[in-house]
Amino acid sequence: MSDKQWQFWIDRGGTFTDIVARRPDGSLTTHKLLSENPERYKDAATQGIRDLLGIATGKPIPAELIAAVKMGTTVGTNALLERKGERTLLAITEGFRDQLRIAYQNRPKLFDLNITLPELLYSDVVEVPERLAANGDLVEPLDEATPRAGLLAKFEEGYRAVAIVLMHAYRHTEHEARVAEIAREIGFTQVSASHEVSPLIKLVSRGDTTVVDAYLSPILRRYVDQVASDLGDVTLQFMQSNGGLTAAERFQGKDCIVSGPAGGVVGAARAAEMAGFDRIIGFDMGGTSTDVSHYA
Repeated sequence: MSDKQWQFWIDRGGTFTDIVARRPDGSLTTHKLLSENPERYKDAATQGIRDLLGIATGKPIPAELIAAVKMGTTVGTNALLERKGERTLLAITEGFRDQLRIAYQNRPKLFDLNITLPELLYSDVVEVPERLAANGDLVEPLDEATPRAGLLAKFEEGYRAVAIVLMHAYRHTEHEARVAEIAREIGFTQVSASHEVSPLIKLVSRGDTTVVDAYLSPILRRYVDQVASDLGDVTLQFMQSNGGLTAAERFQGKDCIVSGPAGGVVGAARAAEMAGFDRIIGFDMGGTSTDVSHYA
């Protein structure tokens, strides 16, 4: 990284995109654009960089001028809130097709007679005849023909994203890995296998995370690839839900849900410490959602 290069920190929200840039001389500047303005530009983040560098729309961005671009984005968050993710299929061990709907049977309001369950992110289910015990013993061998036929039928219906969640696959992965391989052979472009996405011991939490990954990753990947293609060889990193940065090519749907708000919490905590406060309540109001945080 050279002191003679620019650095960009970008918050890509649903309504506005905000950019803070460090010039080669060390001074800071800011810029703000509408996140969606297709009549003027394809993407607000890269257009903002062009504006600050004085490069015309459509002209390539000179990678040698930029040390790094670091972004937080609500692309995934907003797709989840507005239910605009990819049409997703769930493949799960036979007999458990309703497990993610049943979940833990939590009753936040014990005496509420009108219980409204959240809308499911997956649209259909393929059951997989197989079963491995918790200790890895084979209870029922994997019947490859059944999931292959089911996945192929759903592929022909237009499904391209599948979440694969098999019993005890967090530890015993062979059946799930094979079903994922079959899905890729058929042509699914987004295959989220639970042992790769979220190897948690509990089926419901592992399954929910895997479904979210399959649902959001295609949307996120299209956006990330678009930004990366515009920036060329520039180092591009994205803020994850955990408040840490990751390389663009490793940014997944499961890591993006509060990407933008996480950056706000990190910034608010740092600003509070500089001002001498060690306990704060953060309030981040955007155009689509509002996030409240507590830091101590």
